[in-house]
Amino acid sequence: MEIVQAVRWSDDGDGVRIIDQRQLPARETTRDLRTIDDVCEAIRTLAVRGAPAIGIAGAMGLVVSMRSSKDASTDVLVANLRVAGDRIRGTRPTAVNLGWALDRMLRVAAESTTAGAVDATDSATLIARLKREATDILDEDRAMCRRIGEHGATMIGDGARVLTHCNTGALATGGIGTALAAVYVAVEQGKRVEVFADETRPLLQGSRLTAWELTRAGIPVTVLVDGAAASLMRAGRVDLCIVGADRVATNGDVANKVGTYGLAIAAKHHGIPFVVAAPSTTFDPHTTRGEDILIEQRGADEVRCGFGVQTAPAAVDVYNPAFDVTPGHMITAIVNEHGIYNPPFNFSRVEPGHSVRADG
Repeated sequence: MEIVQAVRWSDDGDGVRIIDQRQLPARETTRDLRTIDDVCEAIRTLAVRGAPAIGIAGAMGLVVSMRSSKDASTDVLVANLRVAGDRIRGTRPTAVNLGWALDRMLRVAAESTTAGAVDATDSATLIARLKREATDILDEDRAMCRRIGEHGATMIGDGARVLTHCNTGALATGGIGTALAAVYVAVEQGKRVEVFADETRPLLQGSRLTAWELTRAGIPVTVLVDGAAASLMRAGRVDLCIVGADRVATNGDVANKVGTYGLAIAAKHHGIPFVVAAPSTTFDPHTTRGEDILIEQRGADEVRCGFGVQTAPAAVDVYNPAFDVTPGHMITAIVNEHGIYNPPFNFSRVEPGHSVRADG
């Protein structure tokens, strides 16, 4: 299997190298993000996307943002970091990984200076520390993806037909993915797996990205329009639904790409397991229920004239939330790098990046 790498350091180490996902599947293009403006634009416009991947890109982006402050004192550098962090944080408010990664980087910066570990004039050492921290975030995500895949693969039988939504593979993470990681590991184990990928309107992450990624990896995949998922289930052609998440509340409510809630309703009606796979960095101990999750509203033209083709009247009102919320009671299991958790969920004691204790 050939699995892509969506985000990493540029060859010279001074930029964030991404696969520009806006160009897929027609062209595989890499970009090096070398300024704070580059980073914010890439995250906002979905050149890099997926909750884990944008967290990694955000952390690396903070390091990139310091290039213009490398001759300043560490106090000035930390102040500039906070401003840059606020800019990056505002690009995608729903995915918890972005805020978590930025807070982790800012905490390292603050602790390094206040504890006296870095001299006030030694900005180079502080920048090096922060670059190591961003690299650690990338490496940790790779390891988490592998463990998620190993746990999730236990739920995929030989010959399984798996339905997924949006893109949850290597393009969305620093490693082999979240929900698709389970597919990759199952295939590595010699299981035969067929994937059905929802098109995922309006930006078609399923058809543009998931289908491209799986085809490249040699895994059978069929694209279907979002509205066909329920009839595919009724026809008895789906054994398992597995999706990712951008935020998991402590009660197990999950925010994911819009259309996930409808998929969960259809799966429950047809008695099909509905599984969510996400790293612990996507679990938010400060959000108790789905109603408290801020849902990003995207531009109307993504619907009215997506990809440059007008498909609705120019002045028509548009409802275009990027995500919806699936209640925890509709979810069969939630998988993270520590294991498989079944309802009723209680993630009130989870800290992102650490083990989760689930009651029930």
